[in-house]
Amino acid sequence: MKAPSTPNPRLRDTIESAGCTYDALARDVRRIAAENGELLQTNKSAISHWANGTRSPSGRTGQYLAEALSRRLDRVVTPTEIGLRSPDAQSSPETDPVTAITDLGRADVERRRFLAIAAFTTAGVAMPLLHDHEATSRMLRARTARSLVGSVDIDVVRQITEAFSAADERLGGGHGLTTVTAYLADTAAPMLRGRFPSEPLRKAAFGAVAELAYLAGWKHHDLGNEGAAQRYYQVGYQLACEADPHGHAAWMMRALAHQALSLKQPQHCVELVEGSLRLGLGHVDGQTEALLHITHARAYAAVGENPSAGRALLAAEDALQREDGPQPSFSRVSGPAAGTVASHTARTLTDLADHLGTEQQHRDALTRWDPEKYKRVHALTHADLGDSLAAQARADEAVAAWAQALVLMEGVTSERTRKAISSIRSTLAVYQRRRVPGASDLARCAREALA
Repeated sequence: MKAPSTPNPRLRDTIESAGCTYDALARDVRRIAAENGELLQTNKSAISHWANGTRSPSGRTGQYLAEALSRRLDRVVTPTEIGLRSPDAQSSPETDPVTAITDLGRADVERRRFLAIAAFTTAGVAMPLLHDHEATSRMLRARTARSLVGSVDIDVVRQITEAFSAADERLGGGHGLTTVTAYLADTAAPMLRGRFPSEPLRKAAFGAVAELAYLAGWKHHDLGNEGAAQRYYQVGYQLACEADPHGHAAWMMRALAHQALSLKQPQHCVELVEGSLRLGLGHVDGQTEALLHITHARAYAAVGENPSAGRALLAAEDALQREDGPQPSFSRVSGPAAGTVASHTARTLTDLADHLGTEQQHRDALTRWDPEKYKRVHALTHADLGDSLAAQARADEAVAAWAQALVLMEGVTSERTRKAISSIRSTLAVYQRRRVPGASDLARCAREALA
């Protein structure tokens, strides 16, 4: 790495706040590196060079330095905070997930450019298949914190997640995003560096923050910020592994696959969902299992493996009939499982060119979602229903379904709803030339909605 030409006052100030010598800090860095299977020769001269700006730490050493200072100060210290990474740089996929989620949340609040321009990558979909959870867990468990975290702290995180999830369904991903990410960075993530009176409470804390990370990712996905969404999902997966390496980790693998399928990028999705099923089967309830199977069906249909898609659809239906325990909060966030299965069955059948089946599943889904509680879902489902009717040359009914979708989209801040409106305009132009009743009025409403 090219040597900086100026001192690093951020690092100097943080070391001074920690009240330790360069020699003691170097010992901390060596110890943390050893915990992660890496032998370093870091000494006080190296620390001095970094603080003076004549050199920069290489590889993962900057992460170890940030971790050492975090332990000294009993709070989250990120490489960015101590001037070791440009605020516009992307976090390494090997970064400690607590540091990573803190960086992401702060970047959101501060409108940092790197998050705004982050790109969705197909390689990133496969991240869980390559993740070394044991190495991450060793780093996380090596900490000795002073602040005690109790069940009340965890309950508050869950309550905030639930409240903003409910608002998200009614008002769209643009509502409350900064509030969610600020709370994630400043309160929820730092909690994970605390001391827990029991292992179940520690797992619950990691699970609660993983759910909040998922919500932040989902809100970005709804706004069309797919690179940012993918990064929240990746870190959410790492946190979920620490909470529950079976059910919750499987759910976050599903989230990454679901995003890729929505973007029509099915690479790695079959393998990813198969991995999630291997983790989850036998560890989740029937409702959650059905949601894994239906994503499997979508992945198969997206790559043209139609018989396998059909078998996965049947597996989802069978799992949905099981009543074998409460559904965990991490999968309840997607709404009623029966409605989600119907919606995704419709999308699977769309890929299989079964438009009548698609229509039937969309109509079934509409009966299973509360129209007030899940306003955005109803809007998007009406839009998709209109598409399936148009594919069957039922123009009048398509116009009626799309008109209902536009009514429901009013007041919802969501790029997905905007895309749904945009997608119908070419068909509406054809309908206008054919003088289909209502097509001209609907085309005008669509223009106004997009304006």
